[in-house]
Amino acid sequence: MRGLLCSPLPLLLLLLLPWETQLQFTGPKCRSGPLDLVFVIDSSRSVRPFEFETMRQFLVGLLRGLDVGPNATRVGVIQYSSQVQSVFPLGAFSRHEDMERAIRALVPLAQGTMTGLAIQYAMNVAFSVAEGARPPEARVPRVAVIVTDGRPQDRVAEVAAQARARGIEIYAVGVQRADVGSLRAMASPPLNEHVFLVESFDLIQEFGLQFQGRLCGKDLCAEGGHGCQHQCVSALDMYHCTCNPGYQLAADNKSCLAVDLCAQGTHGCAHHCVSSPGSYSCRCRAGFVLQRDQRSCRAIDHCSFGNHSCQHECVSTLSGPRCHCREGHDLLSDGRRCQARDLCNGVDHGCEFRCVSDGLSYRCLCPEGRQLQADGKSCSRCREGHVDLVLLVDGSKSVRPQNFELVKRFVNQIVDFLDVSPEGTRVGLVQFSSRVRTEFPLGRYGTAAEVKQAVLAIEYMERGTMTGMALRHLVEHSFSEAQGARPRALNVPRVGLVFTDGRSQDDISLWAARAKEEGIVMYAVGVGKAVEEELREIASEPSELHVSYSPDFSTMAHLLENLKGSICPEEGISAGTELRSPCDCESLMEFQGRTLGALDSLTQNQLAQLTARLEALENQLANQK
Repeated sequence: MRGLLCSPLPLLLLLLLPWETQLQFTGPKCRSGPLDLVFVIDSSRSVRPFEFETMRQFLVGLLRGLDVGPNATRVGVIQYSSQVQSVFPLGAFSRHEDMERAIRALVPLAQGTMTGLAIQYAMNVAFSVAEGARPPEARVPRVAVIVTDGRPQDRVAEVAAQARARGIEIYAVGVQRADVGSLRAMASPPLNEHVFLVESFDLIQEFGLQFQGRLCGKDLCAEGGHGCQHQCVSALDMYHCTCNPGYQLAADNKSCLAVDLCAQGTHGCAHHCVSSPGSYSCRCRAGFVLQRDQRSCRAIDHCSFGNHSCQHECVSTLSGPRCHCREGHDLLSDGRRCQARDLCNGVDHGCEFRCVSDGLSYRCLCPEGRQLQADGKSCSRCREGHVDLVLLVDGSKSVRPQNFELVKRFVNQIVDFLDVSPEGTRVGLVQFSSRVRTEFPLGRYGTAAEVKQAVLAIEYMERGTMTGMALRHLVEHSFSEAQGARPRALNVPRVGLVFTDGRSQDDISLWAARAKEEGIVMYAVGVGKAVEEELREIASEPSELHVSYSPDFSTMAHLLENLKGSICPEEGISAGTELRSPCDCESLMEFQGRTLGALDSLTQNQLAQLTARLEALENQLANQK
């Protein structure tokens, strides 16, 4: 089989014994030295029950051939489908019997095939010291063996590259229906030593037996001097020469002979015939793909594959897919995303609060509770009052420490234009990555200086981006009275501001909707690789008013004016005072009554003053006479 070489780990991986009737070693058990080994097992619905049972016995047989123990090989097993489940971590067992018992009790998940999610879990959790992995300074190799039968439903290349960058060696074992391209994207280089493809689950046993002799027996091919032109194959204490596909072994049983079949003119290839010694294959010109008959060619519709990542439209060309943007939008430098043409930066729009570009035109917007006036530019002063404001700040690894400091400065600039006090605006802050941490709740600090000092003291979390988990924490905890939020009876507006720089690693839909159902006004601020669709899903309507974006952390200052006009209250209302909209009919009548009374009082005062002055003038004239 291709890609089967004698590096230590493939030999360890493929040392499989028949499960219940395994062959016994005639000598001592083969040993590979200390190793942290995690098996990542595909238990999606495409793995049939009898196939899963074969894979289970595959693991049991392999474990019996390993030298396991706290100071030798530590083994962990996780299974995945649309979710990831730890069967047992690296530090759980040191005896074969305990491991086999856990594997035999394994129940398939039988859902999708999220291989990228499984690699992320292995990298962040399974190989952590807390799960039993030895610390990096111990220099114990970390190895992940991924066994799958299908095509991943998520992206694996990027997360696999991150895992390899952390020193994890990845072996990809594909069975039957596995996608070779995905296996190659996951595995460590060189690929011919880390990618394995088995035709069926039934052949896993045979697959392992082929390499039993290579690990424990004498390899005459490795000693050299065999004289084989192409390949040398060891078998016990013997060897023989074989040729590459398309070649034949010559009479000397060492050299190889080839035949050019393309030159005979009977190949039937529509475009090109590619000769290989003793064989041939048909190839198509660029932009075409070979048909099932392996001879004719058809044009490739690159857009139909669904992997072009175009934000708006995909256009298929002979050289590959090209992204195209709808009218009023321009293609960004990444060749995939589209950005609306921002006419607001090119004209004197005169908007009092915010100018929003619609591609071919622009319009003015007002913050929530204020209405656009007839001039289409100014905003009414209709809603006033303080807020309970909770900021959700992304602390994932992609933000990076230097940018996280810029985020903290940005948060403090927001605090600068708020009237922070127990009776006025209250501020809380939550940081999230792979977990969620309340840095300080709404009721903790009563001044802007205290809030800003607490923000500067926040420590960067790193790790993943679990935005959905953070939104759940916001809804269930952050606006509770126990966390300092004012009772709903006081009608103090509740505002959530989510700051993120990338795509969430979990689902946000449920808790984004729940936040708005709970009456929380949601704002979403995205930077860099933030996903526009996610920002719009988090934010309240209209999204143009509640979504802000900056392409770089160093250029976030322009977002301040938008946020200031949206969440900054104009007048404070003391604690315990019921908030009423000045636009309500009752409020307008009350205001009109007070105004007319003030005018009437002003008129009476003016008349009294005028009468007094006239009397004084009359007295002066009488005295002069």
